Amino acid sequence: GPGGGLGPEAEADPALLRASSPELARRLRGLALVRGGFVSEGEAAELLREVEPGLCRGRYQSDHWDRAIPGYRETERGLRGGAGRALLLRVTPAFPPRRPPRPSAHVLDLLPEGRVGPHLDSVKFCGCTIAGVSLLSPSVLRLRSLQDPQDWLELLLKPGSLYVLRGAARYEFTHEILPDEESFFGGLRVPRGRRVALIFRNDPPGENPLKPPRN
Repeated sequence: GPGGGLGPEAEADPALLRASSPELARRLRGLALVRGGFVSEGEAAELLREVEPGLCRGRYQSDHWDRAIPGYRETERGLRGGAGRALLLRVTPAFPPRRPPRPSAHVLDLLPEGRVGPHLDSVKFCGCTIAGVSLLSPSVLRLRSLQDPQDWLELLLKPGSLYVLRGAARYEFTHEILPDEESFFGGLRVPRGRRVALIFRNDPPGENPLKPPRN
């Protein structure tokens, strides 16, 4: 099915992925995944219609609680429309069977001049897998190794694409959405417009609640 083939054995679209070395690309194979055309234009329009009312109740913020994101607004949304329910079913195979995605998506609305600075999702709030669907504008997602900052991976997120981060790509690399002035994928300029992302996460493991969070 269209949502199949998203497990750790999955391959990314090679044209949408660049790495600082072939070794790093091999190391993160199946852990940092990008697929173009995951949702159609019609599905994207329906998803936007569903999430826009919740977004419109909020104002664009100039700063985020962890200072990672200027020029954004966000909301949590249970997707109840046909396209939203179908999307949740189709991203679920990217998650471990016993650790499915939460039913509500984190909806992040980024202005053309907005950016998501390098960060690691807090293990207090987010489990082992992150899956995001990008709508409206293309953008570049960059991963950078916490241990070896010269090691990086870039994913070209076209409208309608899906990205998945898990394992080492989730815990050992920061991720960021490049600001417009830095938004290149190799030699390709990727001009930034307004971008809406629907981000699915699973719950953190409950076995060790006293483990200190990593941000």
